[in-house]
Amino acid sequence: MIREVPPHPALAQGPIYLDYNGSTPVDPRVVEAMLPYLTIHFGNPSSTHFYAHKPHAAIEAARKQVARLLGCTPAEIIFTGGGSESDALALYGVALANRERGKHIITQATEHPAVLKVYRQLERLQGFQVTVLPVDATGRVRPEEVEAAIDEQTTLVSIMAANNETGTLQPIAQVSEIVHRHGALMHTDASQAAGKIPIDVTETGVDLLTVAGHKLYAPKGIGALFVRRGVQLEPIQPGGGQERGLRAGTENVAAIVALGAACELAASCLQEEQKRLTGLRDALFQQLCESLPGLIHLNGHPSERLPNTLNVSVDGVIGEEVLAGTPEIAAATGSACHAGSTSPSEILLAMGIERSRALGALRLTLGRWSTGSEVEQAARLLAQTVQTRLSSISCRKGEER
Repeated sequence: MIREVPPHPALAQGPIYLDYNGSTPVDPRVVEAMLPYLTIHFGNPSSTHFYAHKPHAAIEAARKQVARLLGCTPAEIIFTGGGSESDALALYGVALANRERGKHIITQATEHPAVLKVYRQLERLQGFQVTVLPVDATGRVRPEEVEAAIDEQTTLVSIMAANNETGTLQPIAQVSEIVHRHGALMHTDASQAAGKIPIDVTETGVDLLTVAGHKLYAPKGIGALFVRRGVQLEPIQPGGGQERGLRAGTENVAAIVALGAACELAASCLQEEQKRLTGLRDALFQQLCESLPGLIHLNGHPSERLPNTLNVSVDGVIGEEVLAGTPEIAAATGSACHAGSTSPSEILLAMGIERSRALGALRLTLGRWSTGSEVEQAARLLAQTVQTRLSSISCRKGEER
């Protein structure tokens, strides 16, 4: 059970960590699993001699572990260098391998840049037509708009499973059914969802699915791509033929082992952890609302949301300034800072949230080492900072008058 693990050494002396959607600490059990492949089992897994046997076997064992988390066969898992590379392989791979069908591709406005920028490159360099669908006020794409956008030239639709800022879950199974009815392929970036909610590629119907290791307690620089049997991809990194010829390069055995171990841990405690994190998330929201009555607004879907993700806007303040004034908490806003000025989150703007509210956003994301006492302390500290800033603003306005 996850709550039996000891405190994480990386978090012991630092601020309260509420940025698990940004990156997760590597689970010490994952480190333990990967260490032998950094210290002892060094061989190239593509070789045929004694020193290759254990690394090769470890990769195939990890492939099975990732496959079990996703409900697919091990042969449908391709290891990559991370979530962005998995997205690129899926999108470029499908688009370039299926150009004879057409050059129309579809995504939605709150997608991660790892998808949106690949689509724009395909548009600019390969002449593809890109349709970017709007989302509703909760951040969800409307399946009927996907249906209306598809035509006989559509080769691929990419809709993320869960948003990295708001946690909003997309209706992937509904969209997949529509996409397949029109003969196109469906990809979902599940970087934020894998390990947090149950994912079954058969139930969702997706043809390709992205996993990022550092979002589920494995190291950075390792990811995986589910590729349904029979889907044709053009490799974007050709070379020695590793990973069924779709991702060349000598395998990062230790990181692959780590990803496999992380997926196995996630699968073993998924229901328990989902329930625990939902409780902590809702407690944090309630305590903020009680401490700052009338000032807190939820961003994202109220129920169709990741169990660990709370995105709120606070009236009258700038989110970045609140976090800067609360060094006891490590969290994010989703806004972009450039040369001393803050721009609101593009995701929140795409949801129709007004600029002033978007600037007041805080993204507070919980994880494996979050506790109830941390939630209480975080809510109290954030409320104190907000109240201090509002008082300061009020005083300045009074002086100006």
